[in-house]
Amino acid sequence: MRKTIVAFLTCLVLAPLAAPAQNAQRAPSGLYLVTDYPAVTVQPGRASTINLTLHNQGVAPARLALRVEDAPAGWTAQLLGGGQPVGAAMPSTDQSVPLQLRIDVPKDAPPQPHTLTVVAQGAGRELRLPVEVSLAERLPAKLEVQASLPALRGGPRASFDYQLTIRNDSGEDQLVNVAAQAPRGFETSITESYGSQQLSSVPVKAGASKDVKLTVRPPAQAAPERYPLTFTASAGDASASAELSLEITGQPQLRISGRDGLMSLSAEAGRAGSTPVTVSNDGSAPATAVALTASVPSGWTAEFEPRTLERIAPGESAEAQLRLTPSARSLAGDYMATLRAQAGDESASGDFRVTVKTSTLWGIAGAVIIAIAVLVLVGAIARYGRR
Repeated sequence: MRKTIVAFLTCLVLAPLAAPAQNAQRAPSGLYLVTDYPAVTVQPGRASTINLTLHNQGVAPARLALRVEDAPAGWTAQLLGGGQPVGAAMPSTDQSVPLQLRIDVPKDAPPQPHTLTVVAQGAGRELRLPVEVSLAERLPAKLEVQASLPALRGGPRASFDYQLTIRNDSGEDQLVNVAAQAPRGFETSITESYGSQQLSSVPVKAGASKDVKLTVRPPAQAAPERYPLTFTASAGDASASAELSLEITGQPQLRISGRDGLMSLSAEAGRAGSTPVTVSNDGSAPATAVALTASVPSGWTAEFEPRTLERIAPGESAEAQLRLTPSARSLAGDYMATLRAQAGDESASGDFRVTVKTSTLWGIAGAVIIAIAVLVLVGAIARYGRR
């Protein structure tokens, strides 16, 4: 009983202390009009856009009329929402509405700074956000480069495509030079995202961005490892870069031939013959479950022993025995047979020349038939030739 009373009293003491801590974690309820940059510098004769946020923290939605006050004569100040002019906004409870303040300053504007006020008013509330605008004859160039997927991986015969976005945050249009640095032997090309024309520079409007594609092709003999790449964009004194990486994974490369490279064999019509076949792996990864097949003339049969080579390490070879039986009706001469080895997506093929010889027994039988025919003909001439 005593323990229960002590625990109850402890809760009563700590409850008032815990409540303020919980309330402190949540911002006060209300409507807020804010910007990340309440003081900006723009260039006369050019437009500038300032991002704003109208936030509703825990109150009922309300329609708020929007306007800009204190714009100097000759200036144009406009509020945009969703890319179009807006005159009011209504953020839902615990939600925000993004807005933009677009300012057009005439070229002959005096150099002194001005303060514009963005006003949101409605439902008994008035929110005022002052934005200080300074003028500069020329703003420094500023570039930014972002890669959607900066790290890619694949085999040495793959093509790697990096999608990059170049943003011009300066006050004027820029002709941006683009280049890529890659390890020796790697081929690089820069094109538009959906084009094939290679680029060395791209025009980017002030405050806008441009998407380009960097394609990298590694050399066939590239070792399996991670390689660094750098994409650079520059315009005047401004430059930006993106650090990329390319990982080469091991890949088998098969080659099939006869023993000692011999690509021909002899066979006898209607009789099975065998010859060794060599499968080599010239790649950088093991080849597993290498299946062997053959395409032969109609009526022929071809079998491998074994039919599947379990594993061929890089730089190694393995042998199988090919058992080939030409059709019994095959005529003497040369024929072609295609042998194939396949492991996953990797395959290799080789054409074998097969020289078919007819059986000696058939030759003797043919000679006997010819001899009998000659004897019959001679006997006929001897018998009937005197008449």
